[in-house]
Amino acid sequence: MSESDHRWMQRALELAAHAESIGEVPVGAVIVLDDKIIGEGWNQPISSHDPTAHAEIIALRQACSHMGNYRLPEAQIFITLEPCIMCAGALIHARVARCVFAAEESKTGAAGSNIDAFSIANINHRVQCESGLLRDESSQLIKYFFKSRR
Repeated sequence: MSESDHRWMQRALELAAHAESIGEVPVGAVIVLDDKIIGEGWNQPISSHDPTAHAEIIALRQACSHMGNYRLPEAQIFITLEPCIMCAGALIHARVARCVFAAEESKTGAAGSNIDAFSIANINHRVQCESGLLRDESSQLIKYFFKSRR
């Protein structure tokens, strides 16, 4: 992965840390087009009382609003945790070109860990997906968050 991939994932980790600081599960997402951020978000379902307020959805809404289009065919998303089925579906519908996530999520991951929404046979768009970039840093945030809640 490139130097810019590391920079964008580092930004996603900063957003995840912000989520953790306000009591949300620490997940951050950054959407990039032409090496510029067009959308970013952090988990907000607890504070917003909205089960769809995942980091990816917040970032997608911001990016689509910024672009004036619900499709982002050249965009890349950097996420600190493997997307769930809802978020993977939203990335497919938005026609995001590439998804890079840090840590796998064995219970709800929909990019290969539990299921792989990106490789369903009849889906009309393929999101290129890569994982593992800054995995340890993201995993540490998640583990610390849940350990401190027990």
